[in-house]
Amino acid sequence: MRGRHRVAKQRGGIGRSSTVLGVGVIAAVGAGGIATAQDKPAVSISLPDAIADSLPDTTSLPGIGALMSDDSDSGSGGQAGTGTAGQAILASAPLTTAGVSTADAQQGTTDAGEALRARILQQAEQQQDAADTEAKVAAEAKAAEQAAAEAAEQQSAAEAKAEEEKRKAEEEKRKAEEEAARKAEQERLAKLAASYSLPLSSYTLTSTYGQSGSMWSSGHHTGLDFAAQTGTPLKAVHGGTIKSAGWSGAYGYRIVLELPDGTEVWYCHLSSMTVTSGEVGTGDVIGRVGATGNVTGAHLHLEVHTPGGVGIDPAAWLRDKGLTV
Repeated sequence: MRGRHRVAKQRGGIGRSSTVLGVGVIAAVGAGGIATAQDKPAVSISLPDAIADSLPDTTSLPGIGALMSDDSDSGSGGQAGTGTAGQAILASAPLTTAGVSTADAQQGTTDAGEALRARILQQAEQQQDAADTEAKVAAEAKAAEQAAAEAAEQQSAAEAKAEEEKRKAEEEKRKAEEEAARKAEQERLAKLAASYSLPLSSYTLTSTYGQSGSMWSSGHHTGLDFAAQTGTPLKAVHGGTIKSAGWSGAYGYRIVLELPDGTEVWYCHLSSMTVTSGEVGTGDVIGRVGATGNVTGAHLHLEVHTPGGVGIDPAAWLRDKGLTV
C-alpha cells in the first residue's frame, strides 16, 4: 500500500548499498561490451514511496547528482519523494560510467566493448590469415611437387631422347665405318687386281680344289683346272721369279713362279714353256696349255702353296687378290 510516511535516510545502510550495487552491475555490463545505452532504449522504473523514501540523496552519489534535472531537485526538496526520481536517473543517461570517458558516455559506447569486438575481429582475421597461409603453403607444395614430377618426366623423356639419338648416331657411325671399310677393301682389291691377273683369258673350270676322286693319287684334287685348247697362252698372275721349269712326272711340264712374299704358283700339264728362268711381270706369257703328264684332256692345273709349303685353294687366293674366277 502507498503511504506518505517518511523514513529517515540511511546513508550507510541497505538502500544505499543496493543502489551502488545496481550502478556497479550496469557499469560492469557496459564495460564488457554486452549492452550499451546506444543499443537499448531507456526504461522507466516506478518505485513505491516506501522504497523511494529510503533511497540515498542523489546529490551524494558521485556522478549521479549532476544528471538529475532542476525540477526534480526542487520538487522533491532534495529527496526522492515519488517514484519518478529513479525514472529520471535511468532515463537521463546510462549508469555505465565505471571506466568510461565522457566522450564514450556521450556516444553510447565503451572502450571495453569496442576492444572485445576488435579482438574478436582480429582473432577472426588472424584465423582467416592462418587458414589462407596454410592453403597457400599447401598449394605451393602441391605446385612444387607437380613441377618436380613434370621436371622428372621431362628429364626422363630428354634422357630417352638422348639415348635414342646416341643409338642412332652409333648406328650411323657403324654403317659409315662399314661403308668406309667396304670402299677401302674395294680400293685394295682394285689395286691388287691391277697388279694381279688370271692365268687365262678364256677357259672353263672343270675341277675344283678338294674335290674327291680315284683319278688323283691323294684321293682328292689339289688344285684348280682351267680347261682350254692346247697352245692357249698362260700369263703370270703376278710379278715374280721363275723358280723352276721342266718335267715333273704326273704334272707333266711344270713352271713354278715364286712371288715376292714367298708364295709359289704352279703351272702344270704345259705343252710348252716360254720362260724358264728370271723375273717376269704381271700378265707376261710364260707358257701354253697342254695335256702332258697324268691328264684326260688339255687344261691348266694351277696350284698355290704358301711360303711354308702348304697347298691352299687357288680360287680363294685369287678372289683375295681381287680376281673373280
